[in-house]
Amino acid sequence: MADLPDTQSLASDAHNPFTAVPIEITVSVGRARPLVRDLVMLGANAVLTLDKRVDDPVDLFVGEKLIARGKLEEAEGADDGQLVVRLTEILDLGSSI
Repeated sequence: MADLPDTQSLASDAHNPFTAVPIEITVSVGRARPLVRDLVMLGANAVLTLDKRVDDPVDLFVGEKLIARGKLEEAEGADDGQLVVRLTEILDLGSSI
């Protein structure tokens, strides 16, 4: 079997058709585990407490696979108010191919 090219060469190859395929990244800011009886009683303006704090890192997923961690920030300039993620850790995905 032929060796797979490293991800750096894949990303830099403008002729590779896979570089134009969009993917969806999900950013997880935390989880809540309420009882069903508490969940059905929630209404407008209810507060659901998550298991993370505001300054904790967020997790980035592609499908079910954790790919990176980052910090939530607010965009500056023309996109004021837009939420962005600054990547702080990219996980080693080499072993999952």
